[in-house]
Amino acid sequence: MASDLTKIVASLRRSPVYVAPSLTAAVPEPQRLVAAVKAAPVPVFTVIVPLAAGGEFPDAEHLADAVHRRLRRDCVILTLDEGSPNDISAQEYGVDRDAIQAAGAVNLDPALDSASLTDRLIRCVQLITSGQAHAEYEKQSKALDERIRGPRRQDGRSGGHTAAYAVGGGSVAVAAVAALAVWRWRRTRVVRRRPRPVLTDARSAASLREHAQAELVRLGEALDDAQGDAGRLREALDAYSAAGKALDAARTVPDLAGVLVLIDMGHDASEAARGGRGPTPLCFFNPLHGDGPVAVRWRAVGGRERITVRACAACAKAVRARETPDVLRDGATPYYEVDPARSVWATTGYGQFRGDLVQRVLRGDLRRR
Repeated sequence: MASDLTKIVASLRRSPVYVAPSLTAAVPEPQRLVAAVKAAPVPVFTVIVPLAAGGEFPDAEHLADAVHRRLRRDCVILTLDEGSPNDISAQEYGVDRDAIQAAGAVNLDPALDSASLTDRLIRCVQLITSGQAHAEYEKQSKALDERIRGPRRQDGRSGGHTAAYAVGGGSVAVAAVAALAVWRWRRTRVVRRRPRPVLTDARSAASLREHAQAELVRLGEALDDAQGDAGRLREALDAYSAAGKALDAARTVPDLAGVLVLIDMGHDASEAARGGRGPTPLCFFNPLHGDGPVAVRWRAVGGRERITVRACAACAKAVRARETPDVLRDGATPYYEVDPARSVWATTGYGQFRGDLVQRVLRGDLRRR
């Protein structure tokens, strides 16, 4: 029997909108949404399925990533958001249309609170198409800020909450605090993880080096105006410095994979500084596989202890079936079986065995003996 993912992708190859049978009532007049999607300047796919912790699709990001891996094309993918059944989540793959901001603008717009999911999705696609997503998100964010905090008075103080407390008493103040918490939550929901490409098709160290150089520049640009928690930003800068040092010393594909791991750590720390999700490692067996969302118990050949590592779905499935996963090799040897004295990647499991990979690179452990 075909899996739900197989059915979804097969349907998307025929139509850019897929709605699970159990949710068809939530998306009335889907043909209007199809028309809006087809008018977009980039491929947009809408996947409306239930999200459930512990299920095949635990959250929006995993669903979108799984669909994208099967579709194998640059696109925007819109789904429901696991945090709220009325909110939209967006992921971009190889395109830059501010789709995440488009979804955020729709989620924050009170005029759309009572709109159908079809109308909300159409509005999201319209913002993607028009190029106005970022401006609209800023507008809705500012408006929500003013509604929650109240207008600024001439003396510079915020009047909204104080007045509410004086008129309505403690219960209204509690409601205001709760509303502020919702504001913060909805704002941070827009800070989504960037897509992490699968790079196993890169056939040479030269092509990987070119990709790593471009990604390092992107991280540097992101950190130029980064804001948020100072400690997390320091971690991001350290990871950036380590990635640059590793790139200079890189000679092999495992070395370049390590550069990409360090760059990913920098992005993780930067996003955490802004209130985004915490770190999510790349696949332990081969970081070029992309995300490692699945925790799996594994024991190396000849090893005594089983350890927990994070892996991509394919590698996790192989381990659970007692098969050999598609491992990144250093020559003919799995990278983690290389003498630890010669490889910081083997020593740390690309950061999954221990949390000091960045520090080891910065202090010079890259050199091969």
